[in-house]
Amino acid sequence: MLDFAIPVLLFSVSTTITPGPNNIMVTASGTNFGYRRTIPHIFGIAIGLPLMIIVMGFGLGSMFKTYPWIHVVLKYAGAAYLLYLAWKIAFFQGSGNADNPRTRPFSFVEALLFQWVNPKAWMMSIGAIAAFTSRGDGVYLEVFLIALIFCITCLHNVSLWTLLGVNVKRFLTKNRYQKIFNLVMVALLVISLVLSFRQG
Repeated sequence: MLDFAIPVLLFSVSTTITPGPNNIMVTASGTNFGYRRTIPHIFGIAIGLPLMIIVMGFGLGSMFKTYPWIHVVLKYAGAAYLLYLAWKIAFFQGSGNADNPRTRPFSFVEALLFQWVNPKAWMMSIGAIAAFTSRGDGVYLEVFLIALIFCITCLHNVSLWTLLGVNVKRFLTKNRYQKIFNLVMVALLVISLVLSFRQG
């Protein structure tokens, strides 16, 4: 079991700790809304990505091989949605407007569903299934174990990125500084999107 779990753990830690749309967005959310209000976002990622791995492992990947245009549509729809989110972050006016529904953190369901338009989530899911599952009868157990490991590492690593955003807030004493920080987050979000397309 350890021969299986340790490589998956190393893969999940390395992929979920590195910058990507999820981590960049929770960092911005931690800065703009604080840790407590970002908790639903954190859990949406920690449940949404493993759920995606399970669905992919149970046959959705084969559907994409049969109908590759579906994956292309999802990829570009995801890119458009990420750019929309980048625009929202860029024009966020500060936590003083946090009660405005247009300037609130992601809900659990929104964060969970966001995984399906997140290019990095697709790459992690497909990569994990391709690298660590076998063709034998134990494939379903392997998929569940991969999903469980990703759930634990996501919860930990995404929380760290959120706390980074919360601590950055201490230095953003003026709205101008927070605006600059948000624009940096936008730039990183767009860069992560470009890199995901180059790798895909």
